[in-house]
Amino acid sequence: MSDMDGVRESAAFCVDLVRSHDFPRYASTLFMPSDQRRALLAIYAFNVEISRVREQVSQPLPGEMRLQWWTDMLAGTGHGGVEGNPVAAELMLAIRNCRLPVERLSRLIDEHQFDLYNDPMPTLAALEGYISDTAGALFSLGAAICGRQSDAIEHLARHAGLAQGIAQVIAALPLDASRRQLFVPLQLLQQHGCGMEEVFAGKETPILRAALDQLIGEARGHLKTAFSLLAEVPPEAKPVFLPLAQVRRDLQRMARADNDPFLPHVTSRLRTLWTLWRASKSKEFS
Repeated sequence: MSDMDGVRESAAFCVDLVRSHDFPRYASTLFMPSDQRRALLAIYAFNVEISRVREQVSQPLPGEMRLQWWTDMLAGTGHGGVEGNPVAAELMLAIRNCRLPVERLSRLIDEHQFDLYNDPMPTLAALEGYISDTAGALFSLGAAICGRQSDAIEHLARHAGLAQGIAQVIAALPLDASRRQLFVPLQLLQQHGCGMEEVFAGKETPILRAALDQLIGEARGHLKTAFSLLAEVPPEAKPVFLPLAQVRRDLQRMARADNDPFLPHVTSRLRTLWTLWRASKSKEFS
């Protein structure tokens, strides 16, 4: 196999990985120019790899070792070579071609250390910090791939990430509760007289619902701010934020009184594509 064949296979691997595990972000790249799309998929594939470490290990130590491999790879030290790892190869190519800040990627790895343990997320501020360096960083890096970096973009990326990240925390509640992991801030639960065991029981109660409604309200506030800021960014950067259209639909569903937060919800790929396509034709993203 030639070097060019290997490069094509690495790119195709990233496409399949993101399409399988993060369809909304994959779908959003379909509205991007092909040269930017490849770099975006490399970043999103890297995020899939890091985010799935918890699912692939039974104990924290092997997870720590996997995350350390990626940290070493980004630092260019130790055993962190890219040989044989298509995601790493594509990621390094994107970093070089788009001059991406490695420290943002390293912080994303550091934040996902939290996933490996069952310590509860303590406060809303802690959750916001976690999300800013994960979902928020992906929006920021995506804008950088489009050649756009500014304080305004960073402000938008933070609010966009917080809206998306909080929605993902609520969507993941059934899985997290089943493995006794808590991303809903403990302090917020306690403010409503709710404890961890009520969440882990997997049944909605009025006080748990009140806590989740407050969290949904936080997400909707960030989403509203993100859409107001989106109007001020250059048109070429706007497609990076297309996943916000899906976040808006998800939060609308989550806020309904008849929505059971412990009942897993799967949005069809066709519905996601329709949502993003319609958004791409709207004034918000043009």
